[in-house]
Amino acid sequence: MTKLGQWLCGLALLISAWAALVLAPPGSRLPAPYRQALLPLPVYLLVAFGCYSLATVGYRLATFNDCEEAAAELQEHIRAAREDLHRRGLRF
Repeated sequence: MTKLGQWLCGLALLISAWAALVLAPPGSRLPAPYRQALLPLPVYLLVAFGCYSLATVGYRLATFNDCEEAAAELQEHIRAAREDLHRRGLRF
């Protein structure tokens, strides 16, 4: 299962549990304080997901690895391409 599938399954589970609690029949409703905390729960979860996403992107950006070998190989390809173009008459 892909990461997207895992997130979607978790989201579907949370939405169905939330809907079951909020849309319960009048005889089996939760007490008022619990309902007041439960109604804005999707907004809280959305904000928490945004914070998690920003933290993940920030951490991965901060720990991004440099690829020295790939950079050297790319420089070699650029040098070879310039030499080839110079032989064909293109001047920089």
